[in-house]
Amino acid sequence: MIILDGKQTANGIKAELAARVDQLVKDAKRPPHLAAILVGNDGGSLTYVGSKVRSCERIGYESTLIHLPEETTEAEILQQINNLNSNAAIDGFIVQLPLPKHIDEEIVLMAIDPHKDVDGFHPTNFGKMALDMESFIPATPYGIMELLRRYQIDISGKHAVVIGRSHIVGRPMSILFSRKSSPGNATVTLTHSRTKNLPAITKEADIVVSALGVPNFLKEDMVKESAIIIDVGITRVPDSTHPKGYVIKGDVDYEGVKDKASFITPVPGGVGPMTIAMLLQNTFLAYSRHLGV
Repeated sequence: MIILDGKQTANGIKAELAARVDQLVKDAKRPPHLAAILVGNDGGSLTYVGSKVRSCERIGYESTLIHLPEETTEAEILQQINNLNSNAAIDGFIVQLPLPKHIDEEIVLMAIDPHKDVDGFHPTNFGKMALDMESFIPATPYGIMELLRRYQIDISGKHAVVIGRSHIVGRPMSILFSRKSSPGNATVTLTHSRTKNLPAITKEADIVVSALGVPNFLKEDMVKESAIIIDVGITRVPDSTHPKGYVIKGDVDYEGVKDKASFITPVPGGVGPMTIAMLLQNTFLAYSRHLGV
């Protein structure tokens, strides 16, 4: 069993980006600039956006955080998005999800300029990705593909099962696995809450990607020997014995599954760090397209 170390891999990507930024500064060019809109005080979102801001600082990017109160109206958010769309100093930006219930996420995401949509959620980018055209790939699926590439894992001809059909992870993951590239060319089964006899399907899989958000959902008896296990789940589970009052759990029963897997991602330290690294990669891509460098 080999642990797919997302933290170490992400640090390598950040070091590569930092070197490119250093060269830009030496050439008297400005560094890339990433902005984020955060609405409310969701604990997970605050932690995640904080990690993004610190990562920007570490590699030399400029960053802007627009933190709005929970009661912010949809119109006010759309005005902030319009400001970022028209600001030439901003190369890319994200709107941190989830948004408060009184905000229509679809309307908000549609308002983002696709050329600055470094999360890759806009239909323009999603559609281009599906057609193998140049686009921004959603950061989590992008991170998974990059992790497989850097560990030189060949998935061609393998059966991949994706658990979860969200627009953020599940659906783009199924598209990327099946595309004609490396890594790619897998045969994909996309499963969800209405899938019947899921354990029988996962047990036949060479690769399982779980993006369900249910702690310890994937058990040892649901996977076959030498399967590749990618755990996207990140759930805060209350734990009074822990200093923070909670622990982070993935979708996979790691202790039960790890000895059957050929490769497996840990939680934390697997897919999460890769998501942030690829957001930074997308921001550099947006910068390069924007300034033609």
